[in-house]
Amino acid sequence: MASQRVFQIGLRRAAAPSFGFQPAGRIVQRRLANSQATGKVSHEEILAKQRINRPVSPHLAIYRPQITWYASGLNRLTAVILGGGLYIFGFAYLAAPTLGWHLESQSIVAAVAAWPLWAKASAKFAVAMPFFFHGVSGLRHLAWDFGLGFKNTTVARTGWTAVGATIALSAYYAFLH
Repeated sequence: MASQRVFQIGLRRAAAPSFGFQPAGRIVQRRLANSQATGKVSHEEILAKQRINRPVSPHLAIYRPQITWYASGLNRLTAVILGGGLYIFGFAYLAAPTLGWHLESQSIVAAVAAWPLWAKASAKFAVAMPFFFHGVSGLRHLAWDFGLGFKNTTVARTGWTAVGATIALSAYYAFLH
């Protein structure tokens, strides 16, 4: 079936330039060969002239920043932070007996218990922020997988809701829990 379809498309494309037939919805692109000798003009100069006529991709600086950009970037960044932290701690935990480190729960609890209150809260907040943001954004993406919330206003509203929920949950965890 697929080979027949490819053959039919090939026939249509072959017939298009010779008969002037162009199937609906298809664009037949023709590139005419250069009939003039280039002479001493180098290929680099020809390419430089062609590049002038090419469209330039706009830089991100000309666009108005949107919550969707930041939420998408932060979701990926939090995934890297959480995954990287898990791997680093996992390898350190495996290497701890060999290197003489004490990464048992009792040692970590005793070390953190000696910290001042502001340092404990800051550390908990720093660990909680990526965890909660990635979790809340994951719920947002799960809703999108079910086809919910694709309007521009809804996407922006859920993005800001994810940011607000992340701050609220992280503050609750760090300061009240």
